[in-house]
Amino acid sequence: MNLSANELTCLGMKGGRSKSDTKSAKLSVNKKPAKGGGAAAKKSGKAAKDPNKPKRPASAFFVFMEEFRETYKKEHPKNKSVAAVGKAGGDKWKSLSAAEKAPFVAKADKRKVEYEKKMKAYNKEQAEGPKEEEESEKSVSEVNDEDEDEDEEGSAEEDDDDE
Repeated sequence: MNLSANELTCLGMKGGRSKSDTKSAKLSVNKKPAKGGGAAAKKSGKAAKDPNKPKRPASAFFVFMEEFRETYKKEHPKNKSVAAVGKAGGDKWKSLSAAEKAPFVAKADKRKVEYEKKMKAYNKEQAEGPKEEEESEKSVSEVNDEDEDEDEEGSAEEDDDDE
């Protein structure tokens, strides 16, 4: 059945397609398969992050921004935009001379030295491997906790039977 353009517009079918046809065309996406078998392969290839690993120290700019944010918020209490604070901080940092940046660089260097000490200790601990005593203590305590939970549930059931 061939309909004219006027007839199609009267029926609400512009261009000869129904609304469901246009939706399905928009939803279909041609994705290429990822190398190595998909997202699962990527996750398994990466090691999980260790929560005990020391965090990297802030650079001189970020040390400056810690202080700048406080002063900026006092001067502009109505401003809620993070982007505005970041842009103003970046502009201010660029305008500072080397002498004005020196205290922030010194603080950043101090943090870097502390970080390096923590990393040496962390790496030494990792080289030694996990301590077996701690693991066995944890497993014993977990077993004891489970036994206590079962005992409490059992005694509550016995009390109900008495009534």
